[in-house]
Amino acid sequence: MALGLKGGFALAESGFTAEVVISLACAVALAIAIPALSYFFLRRIVSAFDAAAIAATYGSVSAVTFITAVQYLESHGIGYGGHMAAAMALMESPAIVLAVLAANVLRQRAASNTFVAAQGGTASLRTGPEPGVPLGQVLHESLTDGAQLLLLGAMVVGLLSGDAGKASMQPFSGDLFKGMLAFFLLDMGLLTARNLGQLKGTSSGLLAYGILAPLVHAGLALALAVATGMSVGNGALLMVLAASASYIAVPAVLRHALPEAKPSLYFGMSLGLTFPFNILLGIPLYVGAAGHLLT
Repeated sequence: MALGLKGGFALAESGFTAEVVISLACAVALAIAIPALSYFFLRRIVSAFDAAAIAATYGSVSAVTFITAVQYLESHGIGYGGHMAAAMALMESPAIVLAVLAANVLRQRAASNTFVAAQGGTASLRTGPEPGVPLGQVLHESLTDGAQLLLLGAMVVGLLSGDAGKASMQPFSGDLFKGMLAFFLLDMGLLTARNLGQLKGTSSGLLAYGILAPLVHAGLALALAVATGMSVGNGALLMVLAASASYIAVPAVLRHALPEAKPSLYFGMSLGLTFPFNILLGIPLYVGAAGHLLT
């Protein structure tokens, strides 16, 4: 809620400029390109269903990583646009939709192969996979997620209330925010430690992907930021969003939408590997690269 309010207050001050539109367009482009490219690469390492799930996880975003990056920018006196919170909201759902579409295609292909084998007399006709999750249900769950609605609703409140709302909400969204974030990050650290065991037995290729993929995705975002002339703060946040991986919203949807995929892979990698890497090393690296190339 604090993140949405900050974004809304900043938008109320700046308005919808060309920079805002360009930034949001870049965010959507990355949200589509990253999971698509990741899926075709990961299919060489794991099963197609696992590839779709991991690609969705790394194609979506981590709100906690984004919030930490915002605090890092503020502590170093680097300005950024409030519309980047809207960019984060836009980047959450496309990867989920692409993953479910891919899974439905795989199920239909498997059902077709089963039918052909039965017709040829080489195998007995089986019931086949369960029908795919309807796209409308996926879109509804993605866009009406509680955190998503709270973020967007708070942004609208901040946009409409402006300076008056900023002053009245300062004790909640400003003064209490850093303390709550510290406790939340401590809790996430404990959760990460509990889930590190899920990575046992994971191939070295996937472990390398968990570290290298964020760097590659951040590089794609940096290239877009340089090409469109973004500011240092906005470019750094776009890199953080591209480099992050979801471990809350996406796994919650995938458990129902892709039951064929292994949660120990997509959840363990995102929370146990990529999240601590981005928090400890990634954010300073992304901000430094943005400062070097976008100034």
